[in-house]
Amino acid sequence: MAKTLFILNDPPYGTERSYNALRLAGSLSKREGEEVKVFLIGDAAACAKANQKVPQGYYNLEVMLKAPARHSAEIGVCGTCMDARGIADAELAEGTKRSTLEELTNWTQWADKTLVF
Repeated sequence: MAKTLFILNDPPYGTERSYNALRLAGSLSKREGEEVKVFLIGDAAACAKANQKVPQGYYNLEVMLKAPARHSAEIGVCGTCMDARGIADAELAEGTKRSTLEELTNWTQWADKTLVF
């Protein structure tokens, strides 16, 4: 079984790095024999904010996080980064959880591949 960790650093909007990372994580998580974990750190913590409202026809990263989550991917959000951005635990999107650098360390050791966006 292949194990891939995605680490996202960029904000949900303004660049397409987080968008493309979640496209790949969602696609990979659907494949048989693949295990995926996603860690949102720095400005990427905002990707997990619930109730995002974007213009019609524009991608919504909250919705995109649901694809890997539906396929059993764990999605962690850096707690320190959440605090720095005023994001409370209750504001996290479904399928995501407050996490720690310690958990990211464990996930890094768990992974066969680590992709950083």
